[in-house]
Amino acid sequence: MGKGSQLSQLKSAISQAGLSHQSQPNKKRKRSGVARPDQVDKEKKAAKLKEIHEKLNPFDVKVTKLKHDVGGRKVKGVTGRPAQSRQAGLEQRNKTLLKEYAERNHAGGILDRRFGENDPTMTPEERMLERFTRERQRASKGDAFNLEDEEELTHYGQSLSKLDDFDGVGLGLEDEEDEDGGQIDGDVVKKVHFGGFDDDEEGEEGVDGEPPLKKSKAEVMAEVIAKSKEHKFIRQEQKGQDEDIRQKLDMEFDDLKSLLYNTASSSSAPVNDVFGTETDKDKEYDEVVRELAFEKRAKPKDRTKTEEELALEEKERLEKLERKRKRRMLGEDDDYDSEEDDTGRGRKGKKRERGGDDLDDDFDEGEEGWDGLGVGLGGERQDEVEGESDEGSEDQDEDSEDEDEDVGTNGSDESEGELGEHEALVANPSLKKVKRSKYSVQKGQKSKELPFTFPCPSTHEEFLEIVEDVEDEDVPTVVQRIRALYHPSLAEDNKFKLQTLTSVLIDHILYITSPPTPRFTLLSSLVPHLHALTKSYPIPSAQHFIEKLSLMQKNLKRGLSHGALDPESKTWPGQSELALLRVIGAIWPTSDMKHPVASPARLIMGSYLGLGRLRTLSDIASGLFLSTLFLQYEAFSKRLVPEAVNFLVNVVLHLAPHGYERAADVPGSFSLPDFRSDLCLGLRIKAKKSKKLTVGRPDLVALLNGSGAGEDEQVKLDLLATSLGLLDRFAEMYKGLEGFIELCQPILEILQAVEHRSPPDGLKSQLSSLVDKMSRLLKFSAQSRQPLRLQAHKPIPIPTYIPKFEWTSSNYLRNRDPDQERNAASKLRKQYKQEKKGALRELRKDARFLAGVQQKEQMDKDKSYTDRMKRVFGSIEGERAEEKAMEREKKKEKRRAGKK
Repeated sequence: MGKGSQLSQLKSAISQAGLSHQSQPNKKRKRSGVARPDQVDKEKKAAKLKEIHEKLNPFDVKVTKLKHDVGGRKVKGVTGRPAQSRQAGLEQRNKTLLKEYAERNHAGGILDRRFGENDPTMTPEERMLERFTRERQRASKGDAFNLEDEEELTHYGQSLSKLDDFDGVGLGLEDEEDEDGGQIDGDVVKKVHFGGFDDDEEGEEGVDGEPPLKKSKAEVMAEVIAKSKEHKFIRQEQKGQDEDIRQKLDMEFDDLKSLLYNTASSSSAPVNDVFGTETDKDKEYDEVVRELAFEKRAKPKDRTKTEEELALEEKERLEKLERKRKRRMLGEDDDYDSEEDDTGRGRKGKKRERGGDDLDDDFDEGEEGWDGLGVGLGGERQDEVEGESDEGSEDQDEDSEDEDEDVGTNGSDESEGELGEHEALVANPSLKKVKRSKYSVQKGQKSKELPFTFPCPSTHEEFLEIVEDVEDEDVPTVVQRIRALYHPSLAEDNKFKLQTLTSVLIDHILYITSPPTPRFTLLSSLVPHLHALTKSYPIPSAQHFIEKLSLMQKNLKRGLSHGALDPESKTWPGQSELALLRVIGAIWPTSDMKHPVASPARLIMGSYLGLGRLRTLSDIASGLFLSTLFLQYEAFSKRLVPEAVNFLVNVVLHLAPHGYERAADVPGSFSLPDFRSDLCLGLRIKAKKSKKLTVGRPDLVALLNGSGAGEDEQVKLDLLATSLGLLDRFAEMYKGLEGFIELCQPILEILQAVEHRSPPDGLKSQLSSLVDKMSRLLKFSAQSRQPLRLQAHKPIPIPTYIPKFEWTSSNYLRNRDPDQERNAASKLRKQYKQEKKGALRELRKDARFLAGVQQKEQMDKDKSYTDRMKRVFGSIEGERAEEKAMEREKKKEKRRAGKK
């Protein structure tokens, strides 16, 4: 761009852009569809002019200098156009802020003129009440002509609402309306409508020939009302007669129909032609109609009852069945019922006839002493129940005193408890002490029927009295009925009774599994009830189980104190102890790391396997059962149980033939306290006797009782097969452990040594398959094992004192806080600060704009005032000039007159 003035620079820029030439319009040029070049390039010319304008005015563009300019990088906000942004802001404020400023004193829109809306001292209730009152007042003012108002609107002193009908007025609503074509009689209009009732009655004569008397309005209205009532009564009577005839026809329609059909069927052809014959379609239609008529209608469903309601219904049902059973036992009829009197009670000995409306919801009270629900359960009298409760309380007090004495002795000296005799988990009451239950079945009865109500036992002896003559398959039913009768929702103390029932069931489970005849079927049927009670009351149930486990630990200490190798010392659990441990595994969760019941159970099982010494086959059978329980306990958690694995290795070394002569020759670090001992020499399987035997399942019940604990080769073979199977299952469970190779490599060598010594024929296939499986698992474990390595991480740099240089201008990393919450809070504070600055800046611009507008308004006012004053002063000066001119003229005339 050349030098010089702005005008010369503008001319030179326009000429260089080629915009200075202006083509003259050619008048002779014809119109055509092609546009001229200047019209086509109009937008391009405008863009060039804008560019020239921007170049000539360098203040329109504001450029921010970058500290580090990188080629090809586009940075936002480097160039700005303050003039355009300022102009855009002014236009926006002219549209919004200026409009609001101009309308600031205008009262437009909807005004809320409701009563009390702008009164802050009134509550919403007071406002609504006052509005309702005013609305009623306004409505009462506008009801001056309301026809439904009985008190204000009257006709000749009588309320219009009391008039029954207007038929008597002569409006002709019935017959006259039809005759006159719907028009009111002219006579009625003349006499009644607007000015009627005033004319004299024609044809009427007064008394003694005097002119007829004029009727008053009250007499006329009374006559009208009487006629209206008369017409209304006649219509109602006619309507009632029509309704009676219609109902009579409806009642006789069936008889007429049957008569018509009978006549049509028995008559000749002409009659059939008249009435028609019943076709197949008619019969089908009649059948469908009958089906619809007799179809069972849908009934509303009963609501879902709560647990308390279901428990109450079950209790009432059992009590009712028990009363019926008592009546049958007394020789009364099964369908015995009482004849009801006026009070609803019946007289005993008579049978009430069954009525059509009988709902089968009445019941007989059985005995006269019964009064209310739950009183005298099972037909007992209240005094008998109280007597038995007193006796039971005395027995319970004696038992508690004995227990306190035992606890005191055991707690005073633990060593004396360890040296004592073996204590049973549950007392075995003799049959002489057990009283015959009032709820048990008599021996001489023909049919043994189970009672429906039982008392809730507080001790195991009471429960034995209840189930003395009850079959094993009926004992769960007894427990179920006890739980139903003593549901916690029926009484306050039922909860404590059921908690006591939990301990009774635990004792009964130990009782029925004790030798010599354990009843495991009954045990399986009682476990669900014990599980339900334990789930309802876990803390009391856990306390009962822990008491039994503590007693088992004391018995183990006593047995070990007498000598672990003594045949008389009981260092292995019996049938009842094993049953208790099995029930604990079925009821309580065994996969928890620490459990108040399962953890002590695992500890006592490990103590049995680790501290017990093998002496007989019964000890092996008990240990194998404990190993099976450990498999069930650790099925989910897969925790390592070294006592069980060590016990199984000992069983294999005691029973199977092998070539190890000393305990030091056995591979691994297994604990072998009884290896080649005198008591275990007789446990070795003899190859000659067991050569042709087949493997089976050992009878653990017989072994635990001691009846099968001899030197039977079949029993030894079965126990060895069971131990090999358990080793297989433990290897399968522990194959994911890190130390699986160290655990199972010695076991594999022992099994291979047994395999080389020609085991019995029944074990060859099982032993070979176990060796192959364990070899394969060890191979896979060795392949998957990786050597230990240090943790992979970035190398730690050597500490240096060189200052840290930041190669970027951004302070993102410098202001980065490792705390997420604190970092988010600082980010919000920064955003708030920026928004606050922007808002203040906009407010200042708005204030400046309003100040300019106000200044402009003031200047306009001042200018208009100045102009107005100038006009006033101008007019005054004109008038003054005219006045002076007139004065001068007058002076001139005076002078002229004086001269003359």
